[in-house]
Amino acid sequence: MAVAAASVLESLDAADLEVAAWPFPSDGERRRWFYTPTDHGGVALGDLRPAQQRLVLRLVASGLSRAGYVTVSTIMGLEDVLDETEGWMSMWGRERGRDPGRYYMRIFGDPARDRTWSWRFGGHHVSINHTVVDGRASATTPCFLGADPASSPLLGPHSLRPLAGAEDLGRELVRSLDDAQRAQSVVAAVAPVDIVGANRARVAGGDLPLPLAAIWRGRFEGELARAVDAYQDDAERVAGLTTEHLDAVRLSLAPKGIQAALLSQDQQRLLRTLLDVYVGRIPDAVADEEAAKYRGESINDLAFAWAGGMEPGQGHYYRVQGPRLLVEYDNTQRGANHVHTVWRDVDGDFGEDLLRAHHLRAHRHPGS
Repeated sequence: MAVAAASVLESLDAADLEVAAWPFPSDGERRRWFYTPTDHGGVALGDLRPAQQRLVLRLVASGLSRAGYVTVSTIMGLEDVLDETEGWMSMWGRERGRDPGRYYMRIFGDPARDRTWSWRFGGHHVSINHTVVDGRASATTPCFLGADPASSPLLGPHSLRPLAGAEDLGRELVRSLDDAQRAQSVVAAVAPVDIVGANRARVAGGDLPLPLAAIWRGRFEGELARAVDAYQDDAERVAGLTTEHLDAVRLSLAPKGIQAALLSQDQQRLLRTLLDVYVGRIPDAVADEEAAKYRGESINDLAFAWAGGMEPGQGHYYRVQGPRLLVEYDNTQRGANHVHTVWRDVDGDFGEDLLRAHHLRAHRHPGS
């Protein structure tokens, strides 16, 4: 990862370096992340030469599993599909609103010399954040992947569904619940139109979904601002979303839904398989450590909550929450054909817990 990151920086001219390379930690910027088609901060793929683009993608691949990299590449390619779906009309304040060249790389610190540094890569429906602490790839969250369209036609009998596992396994789990279990798991009849934690740097109890306009870098003005507000109002109206539904999915310190300890062994096995889809985005060596959060008896510390319908085509949302783990999924927009998924560590996003420990060790008084 360090070699790939250093190669990216070595390939850039002075102007691109100023945009792409920032000192570590630069917390005000490093902890900003997005999943909308906005400026994610950094140098954009479309502004680089093909050889430089390859170096950036090599770094991206170093932070993902093989399946994770294929999925991210597919999501980026969906920008062309989405452009056609929207009649080649989306602008979002840019010359082209749906653009696979608008994915951004920024590196914090010097990967060739520093033992603690980080990098991120993001654009529409992709946000990858890696933090290296004491020379070790230690933090991999927030990690967001989305897909719009979630399902697209291909030649032949199968559809293109890059996040099918997150949808199908979640639905299979909620359908496996008996009536008593479902009464605990289903917290609302209508799903929110976005993930509840949104792109906050840190999630907390009491959080509700943010307005769409707030999940962008900068503010919308004029006609575009009115169009964004109208889009959100229409999505909530079509869904039938009320304040009661929103309050039911509000984030809380005590996880909502059914405790995994109340699931059968087969249902627990299904929950682990679902979580494997999220943790499996990253390289195996790091994923194995993250999977310890739900292996064995640790599964009992988690809870699974669902909102919305249970049939394909119906808007739905789910959450898996426990110590050091928060997974959110929603599929409500565009006729329930627009998926958002995120995997987070409430205490350790951006390596915050490890950086605190590193800081204490570095400043500990000799002999203490």
